[in-house]
Amino acid sequence: MEETHDPNEELHFNNRIPLDELKNAVEQIKKELSKVIIGQDNFIELLIVSLLVDGHVLIEGVPGIAKTVTAKLFAKTLKTDFSRIQFTPDLMPSDILGTSIFNVKQSEFEYKKGPIFSNIVLIDEINRAPAKTQAAMFETMEERQITMDGQTYKMDRPFMVLATQNPIEQEGTYALPEAQLDRFLFKIKVDYPSLEEEVLIIKSHHERKGAIAKETINGVVSPDELNEYKNKIQEVIVEEKVIKYIADIITKTRNHPHLYLGGSPRASIATLNAAKAFAAINGRDFVTPEDVKKALVPVLNHRVILTPEREMEGMTTESVVQMITESVEIPR
Repeated sequence: MEETHDPNEELHFNNRIPLDELKNAVEQIKKELSKVIIGQDNFIELLIVSLLVDGHVLIEGVPGIAKTVTAKLFAKTLKTDFSRIQFTPDLMPSDILGTSIFNVKQSEFEYKKGPIFSNIVLIDEINRAPAKTQAAMFETMEERQITMDGQTYKMDRPFMVLATQNPIEQEGTYALPEAQLDRFLFKIKVDYPSLEEEVLIIKSHHERKGAIAKETINGVVSPDELNEYKNKIQEVIVEEKVIKYIADIITKTRNHPHLYLGGSPRASIATLNAAKAFAAINGRDFVTPEDVKKALVPVLNHRVILTPEREMEGMTTESVVQMITESVEIPR
């Protein structure tokens, strides 16, 4: 009699790292968000991946497509602190980082922490504030600390920045320089919903009958659980040929005729980390070329620059990244 095997059982048996809890937590986050957010599956998955690998996210899209709402509700699914900072042209670094105030009783300066001291920080319209204020963010993002009056203050973990920007309205904005864009793990471009999704959005809003969206979302993952999941992702296996595949693609961006600027080594590391997280949330303890492909566009979106000629022709960074990926042989 021929013996039969359950493929799921075989996969579970072969996994050297227990990933069931992580996979369930990701499903719970998605389930909570689906109560309110419709048709942003890719956006939500990229937010989760970024959280799991300690990355920051730049979210780009026109007004009214739930960029800010999704980011806020995503933060609500985590049992952590959340703060929101609205960037404006008159915003000063001290409005974000905090300031030293003279304490009359103790006759000394006392540091009052700013809104950046939180776990999930949403920055609305990051390109509205001047360069000095934007730059104040970047020690915090890179090193998870703030230096003020010679004193260093460590940020609590997790620490994640979600920044939004509007690609259409450029009047009165300050574009982020390439060196600062490189600090973000992903740049996610959020599009309009499809007709079917638009119908569901209107219907869902009608059925809520004025109920506040935020109040329907529950916290499902604690900081300790999150830390445990992050450690598991670090253990995900990556074969030498997959590492070579990542390096081949990123290197090709540096000498491609359509690109003025290619990806840095930070782009290679970001692709590797994101690919490991994609593998883990799908219940696998090893990275496949498909995981790498999923990571490439959001990782390279803001790290490569088209040549002026290609930009004038209407070519996009996504199409060039796709072209480069297709030109590199997939490891078997």
